[in-house]
Amino acid sequence: MEWKPLLISITSSVDEELCLRNTYLVTENRVLRQQMQGRVPLTASERRELAEIGQRLGKKALEEIATIAKPDTILAWHRMFADQQGDQAQSPTPVGRPRIKKEIEDLGDFSK
Repeated sequence: MEWKPLLISITSSVDEELCLRNTYLVTENRVLRQQMQGRVPLTASERRELAEIGQRLGKKALEEIATIAKPDTILAWHRMFADQQGDQAQSPTPVGRPRIKKEIEDLGDFSK
C-alpha cells in the first residue's frame, strides 16, 4: 500500500489550512490595530503569554508579525519574566537547627 502519497496529501492540506488561518489572523489583527489609538494596555499575564510564544517564535518571525510591541520589547519581557521566575525558584535555605514543634515543646513545659 502506498501510504506516502496519502501522508503527503494530508500534510499539505493541513499546512495550507494553517497558513490560511495565520493569514486571516494577521489581517484581522492589522485591521483592529488600525482602529485603535495609542498604546494597547496589557496586563502582566498578557505580557507573559506573548513573551513565551514570542521567545519560541524568535526575533525574525516576530519582526514579521508582531504589532502590539516591538520584537525586542517582547523578548525583553521574556527575559524579565525568566529572571523573576529564577528569583522565586531559589528560596533561601534556613541555617541552623530545625525548630521544635509547638506540641513537643508543650510536653516539656511542666509549669502549666
